[in-house]
Amino acid sequence: MSGVNGADIARIIGDAAQRDPVLRQRIEDAGLDPASVTEAGALTAVRVQSKDELVASRENVLTGTAPRRVFQSPGPIYEEQPAGEDPWRWREALESAGLTPGDIVLNCFGYHLSPAGAMFDEGVIAAGGTVLPAGIGNQQLQVQAIRDLGIRGYVGLPSYLKALLDLHAADGGTADDLPLEWALVTAEPLPDSLRAELQGWGLRVRMAYGTAEAGLIAYEDGAGPGLRTARGIGVEVCDIADGTPLAEGPGEVVVTILRESAPLVRFGTGDLSAWTSGDEAGAGAEAGEWRLVGVLGRTGQAVKVRGMFLHPAQVRAAAAAIPDIEGLRFVLDREDHRDTVVAEVVVTAGADEAQVLAEAGDRIRSALRFRADVRAVEQLPSDEPIDDRRTWD
Repeated sequence: MSGVNGADIARIIGDAAQRDPVLRQRIEDAGLDPASVTEAGALTAVRVQSKDELVASRENVLTGTAPRRVFQSPGPIYEEQPAGEDPWRWREALESAGLTPGDIVLNCFGYHLSPAGAMFDEGVIAAGGTVLPAGIGNQQLQVQAIRDLGIRGYVGLPSYLKALLDLHAADGGTADDLPLEWALVTAEPLPDSLRAELQGWGLRVRMAYGTAEAGLIAYEDGAGPGLRTARGIGVEVCDIADGTPLAEGPGEVVVTILRESAPLVRFGTGDLSAWTSGDEAGAGAEAGEWRLVGVLGRTGQAVKVRGMFLHPAQVRAAAAAIPDIEGLRFVLDREDHRDTVVAEVVVTAGADEAQVLAEAGDRIRSALRFRADVRAVEQLPSDEPIDDRRTWD
């Protein structure tokens, strides 16, 4: 991990271990003295920490140092924005995708409670760009803004970009009168067919990979297949069973960020990936450079829907909060490169079905932050709360 010397590593680890007894115990269990760790490589002996463990260790206690933003995730769990300029480090990927000073960038990630929108705002501004905070929705107005303001850049889901381009085409627009020149997309897969369709508009389309906790992890740089790991972060692909780093994979992506605010030490993202070498990546990649092949799946039960995680526990909690239902499951599919979500509901006998379905739709939208097509069924085929039928052809 470049940019952090031995003395700084020891200070950051020592200070973090004093604030976080769980981290201190993990380091000590590895046979290390937190204040004496001067090489990031020594931390490979530390047990991998899951998302649930990370959340529990922070205990929703704000530092009291006036963070720029506070975010809420399901639980609810409250987390602060890390300190500093571009704290999630997305500038590197944005500049590689095509961002230059003076660009106006359409940011189509959510701004409500979660950090996604803020992450990219910080990166764009750090690179000298200007943000149009579009969020999700009002697509017709977003297309108009692209034209009116001459917006060159886009960040968001690839499927959402397709929806905007479809609207532009429906209004008689063509690639010749489309100001957009580049797009950085993330948070859902980018099938080859969808990439080709987006690039058919004359756009440079780059895929990136990150998490809410770590920010940018890796990104396409145009040098060949695979994703280059970002600066300022240690990335491992590890055995799911014992956390041992693997030479190739597949395995869980585990990251370490030695920063002053909210450092991460061997945080397990829950994502599966593998390594490919620069020798295999093609012209432009550095010889011997190891690159992530992309996200191959999840280690646990959570899935991503329209860029947001959905866990079976969230479905069960939502079901418990909806009156007059006896069962709930989500059926996920893809249509025209967009996620479709159907919530199948078993309505209690004698209840007003229309009222129950309307209430279910409201509760789902509030609790899970996306809309679902709510349908009544007589019974559910199994106890599984999520039926994911999506393919990524």
